[in-house]
Amino acid sequence: MEGDTIHDLTLLNSPAVDDISHLALDIGGSLIKMVYFSTSREKSVDKTQNKCSKDNLVTGRLYFLKFETSKINECLDFISSKQLHCRGVQHYGFPASDKNTIKATGGGAFKFADLFKEKLGISLDKVEEMGSLVSGANFLIKSVPSEAFTYVNGQRNYEQIDHNDLYPYLLVNIGSGVSMIKVDGDGKFERVSGTSVGGGTFWGLGKLLTKCKSFDDLLEMSHQGNNRVIDMLVGDIYGGMDYLKIGLTSTAIASSFGKAVSDNKELEEYRPEDVARSLLRMISNNIGQIAYLNALRFGLKKIFFGGFFIRGHAYTMDTISVAVDFWSKGEAKAMFLRHEGFLGALGAFMNYQLVEEFPCGARDNNQNPLVEDLKDNGIIECCLRASN
Repeated sequence: MEGDTIHDLTLLNSPAVDDISHLALDIGGSLIKMVYFSTSREKSVDKTQNKCSKDNLVTGRLYFLKFETSKINECLDFISSKQLHCRGVQHYGFPASDKNTIKATGGGAFKFADLFKEKLGISLDKVEEMGSLVSGANFLIKSVPSEAFTYVNGQRNYEQIDHNDLYPYLLVNIGSGVSMIKVDGDGKFERVSGTSVGGGTFWGLGKLLTKCKSFDDLLEMSHQGNNRVIDMLVGDIYGGMDYLKIGLTSTAIASSFGKAVSDNKELEEYRPEDVARSLLRMISNNIGQIAYLNALRFGLKKIFFGGFFIRGHAYTMDTISVAVDFWSKGEAKAMFLRHEGFLGALGAFMNYQLVEEFPCGARDNNQNPLVEDLKDNGIIECCLRASN
């Protein structure tokens, strides 16, 4: 993880057990994403600054964690050890609810429903996956300051999104596979495209080709690599020259992994770091191009990228950004989200009837007064409505 991206939280910096409420999960093919709310005893809400004086507003934080789906028992053990699934719902004015039910989305909400029931005695209230992604993205873009940013020349440039000019936009969620969703408003969306070449492809091929044991290790390995050792560039074909007539520089990739055809080498003779770099470049370029083509198809200028494939990784964001800029001739730009991997989990969390996207129903200068800026580890300060 780099810069100010979200890190996994540990038991040490998680809140006290009795403060926790409203756990939500997004159980994907590769990762389990978790979001939960913890009340804050140190703070109180100044109700004179909003229009919700008749409602019980509770100040707290949203926490974010992830686990590998293949190690789901680690997730179950964490939930059990912290009693996340059955504590806190009646604290600070929250009405009683079925403590044996939690919101969940993703294919794993179906696949592992029996396991959660057997191990923890809880039922998974299944929330539709695409709707959760959109709901989570809309919440972040409209409610959280410094959430969306572009990545240009190695720099994050945070964007102030005009809520009146947000829709329509293209949401590109890069998980194990990739879904591309045209978002027209709250609850108004259509999955318009996708590709099976996503994060699972990077991890799976990387594991086969480099023997790397984890996604994060594979990303770290790519830091040390040089894709030009394996990728065939335009300059390799044109004797080091650009092909300016069609707008290609000598350093543009003509064929991913193309040099392996003529190098007459075995896999063991290539550095794993170079293979990882080439693989990351190939998949990121592909996703960026397909995303822009779908944006072009619907006349969309705003493209938001989410999903745990990105993970705030500089090279990934740079490659996607360059791809979108190149194919759009500078007319479109890639935008990223700080909580990129938690869109589905946040959407499932928002599905609790106690939780409202904008508890006061009013915004001042595009800001939600009940959602504060992020902490360094990605925690969001916020308020929930606990109506009696």
